[in-house]
Amino acid sequence: MTTSRRKPTSRKPATNNQTANGRPATLGALRESGYAVTSVRDELRRNLMSRLRNGEPVFPGIVGYEDTVIPQVENAILAGQDIILLGERGQAKSRMIRALVELLDDEIPIVRGSEVNDDPLAPISRYAIELIEEEGDDTPIEWVGRDRRYGEKLATPDISIADLVGDVDPIRIAEGRYLSDELAIHYGLIPRTNRGIFCINELPDLAERIQVGLFNLMEERDVQIKGYLVRLSLDVLVVASANPEDYTNRGRIITPLKDRYGAQIRTHYPREIAQEISIMDVERNEFPGAEEPIVVPEYIKELIAEFTSLARRHPEINQRSGVSVRVSIANYETVAANALRRAISQGEGQAVPRITDFAFIIASTLGKVELETMEEGREAKIVDELIKRALLNVFDRHFEPHELDELVMAFEAGQTFDTGADLPASVYLEEMGQLEGFADALSKLGTGSSGPEAASAAEFVLEGLHLNRRLNRDQLEGRFRYRV
Repeated sequence: MTTSRRKPTSRKPATNNQTANGRPATLGALRESGYAVTSVRDELRRNLMSRLRNGEPVFPGIVGYEDTVIPQVENAILAGQDIILLGERGQAKSRMIRALVELLDDEIPIVRGSEVNDDPLAPISRYAIELIEEEGDDTPIEWVGRDRRYGEKLATPDISIADLVGDVDPIRIAEGRYLSDELAIHYGLIPRTNRGIFCINELPDLAERIQVGLFNLMEERDVQIKGYLVRLSLDVLVVASANPEDYTNRGRIITPLKDRYGAQIRTHYPREIAQEISIMDVERNEFPGAEEPIVVPEYIKELIAEFTSLARRHPEINQRSGVSVRVSIANYETVAANALRRAISQGEGQAVPRITDFAFIIASTLGKVELETMEEGREAKIVDELIKRALLNVFDRHFEPHELDELVMAFEAGQTFDTGADLPASVYLEEMGQLEGFADALSKLGTGSSGPEAASAAEFVLEGLHLNRRLNRDQLEGRFRYRV
């Protein structure tokens, strides 16, 4: 059996020592340019410091972490520490980690054809070392963007060391290489993200033997591949995410691995309603160019966010698994969708969600929360209870008890008001015209003059009065009638 070293890929003549955008294309040209080797930690640290000096946002689009999580992440980067983010689902852990990529340089040079992003001035793989010995200053190099320097893996019980570190490639053995030949190795995800960032999501789900295999990477900064005399001195920032319950339970995460993370940072859900609303506005699905525009009043957004906030404290909802911000986003989309369906069927040019649309958020809520109760039908009752409590809280933030006395007096005179998710806005406008006191309430809510907006505000006011026990409400074949 003969052995053969993998040949370098075809390249331009040595006289052409620059890329199309003027970057050095050979090792000699790179040396002449004055390029210096920089570790990934130095690189992240330098770019972070530049943003801080210039007052630029470090993590644009991340809401609610300005005074809590972000300063801790910045400290970890400045200290050159590996990071683990602990938090329940839907707390932007993965987004925070992926945002770190933006702190990498736009491009870095590697030896062309290298599987492990070999630095041309400090190669670590046998392939790159032998190529440079053979080609010298004519060694071809290429420039890779920051997107090729990020690797991510969701931890599952079936992950092997070969997936993360590497193993023998049977195809290369079949090509004629010996088992003892380092070039017969197929590198795993971690070596392939050399000079970059590697993320393990849900770290405690890794088998213990795989966690042990990460020790060298975290401390000595190298990896060993099976029985080979191969030690790759990798330059990798290792970040991870985990659920706090799994991370702290005995047996799910081994202590020596925990000890190797320099920074353990706790994430959290939005602590203010305004922060939850900001996330909803950014993350919800949008469809530009729709014929019927969707207008979501601010009090409807508040109600959706308040609903989620209350769910995070409800005793019958499993708080260990968390109530994700995705609950708010999905409910926002659901009430908007039902408003759009009504606007289309009724021929109204504008879709505005109403309180009666909230009956449909059961579908977008139950799949995202874990209930402690096993009682049949209890899930729908919990959702209805949360809607009522949330509406009462939001209503009381907008109105004082005495502000709607004139409207209540109109009901005391014998007036009634019917509502329903399928009723057109014109019916609401007709009924509102027969009652004194609606105008001031709509004005305080900042409601527009269109029929759909007025109908939405009317439902909010009526249901708020009902929950404050100032109006009665009867259910009549899918509709509601408000009276004294």
